[in-house]
Amino acid sequence: MTEDKGILIHNVYYMLAYAFQELRQNNYAEITGETFDDIYDLFAEIITRGISYQLKQGLYRQYVAKNESMHTIRGKIDINGTIANKTRHIHQIACDYDELSENNIYNQILLTTATLLIKHSDVKKEKKSKLKQLMLFFQNVQPIDVHAIRWNALCFDRNNQNYRMLLYLCYFVISEWLMTTECGKFKMREFSDDHMCRLFEKFVLAYYKKHHPELKPCAAQINWNIEFEQSTTNILPIMQSDILLTIDDRTLIIDTKYYAHTMQQQYNKATIHSNNLYQIHTYVTEYDENHSGKVDGMLLYAKTQEEIVPDGQLKRKDGNYIFFRTLDLNTDFEAIKKRLDSFVL
Repeated sequence: MTEDKGILIHNVYYMLAYAFQELRQNNYAEITGETFDDIYDLFAEIITRGISYQLKQGLYRQYVAKNESMHTIRGKIDINGTIANKTRHIHQIACDYDELSENNIYNQILLTTATLLIKHSDVKKEKKSKLKQLMLFFQNVQPIDVHAIRWNALCFDRNNQNYRMLLYLCYFVISEWLMTTECGKFKMREFSDDHMCRLFEKFVLAYYKKHHPELKPCAAQINWNIEFEQSTTNILPIMQSDILLTIDDRTLIIDTKYYAHTMQQQYNKATIHSNNLYQIHTYVTEYDENHSGKVDGMLLYAKTQEEIVPDGQLKRKDGNYIFFRTLDLNTDFEAIKKRLDSFVL
């Protein structure tokens, strides 16, 4: 995607800092002065600091259901288990009870992710050493099968809200691992454009929320401009915008894109990806239900090293503009901020 990988990795940190306010707190800010050669080296440093901070607060404990045979009653008696004990001449009562434990899904994910990073060849030795030292405090926590994690089922409250950002990074790391049948070893892919696309989207929205709250930035769903009472279908797809801004009396819908190749080739000519254009065009026309011409769209691409990159605009006959813009993530972050500001000022 970029020529200088080091600059991009540092800007990934800044994008994460906007997406997750926790990175602006505690000792995370010191990361900006470090050098990273790989994206997973950065993740290892953030997760190391996050776990260190959490250990000072105490690992999150959660009630875990247990079944155990004992001489005294604890919790509820397990009738079937107690009968089974008697048939085996075991003079103990089987009990079901709940116990506060560090061995819960949140800590299991942290342990498993740290273990994967320790195995990764691109993570520096000193960072691996720090992670190994921290894992000594996870002796009561068991690793988890990465395929068994139900990410959508994770819930956060005031007792474990510090885990939210860390587990988001764990998701990035874990979902890039592939189990292979070759001698039972792990194999990791390069950090994917799919993950960068999601981070790019979160960053742009968070940036406008912080620096331009007057634009009421949000990621709103766009309703279909149809007569529902006279329509017989209920299988229309949901139109989910990345960023929706209100600028004076106009609305700007931004759809972010992070591709290795921002343009497609048709008949030896570079053109905008058809699906991208159809998507933003639909968002604009459906949102502008009264054909006022006051709803505009923008395809915002992360800049690549291609000679031709999206840059221009078109105007529909209704008055709507559709802009094609790029954002160079391989440059000084102040330049990135100025570029984002220029889109709305």
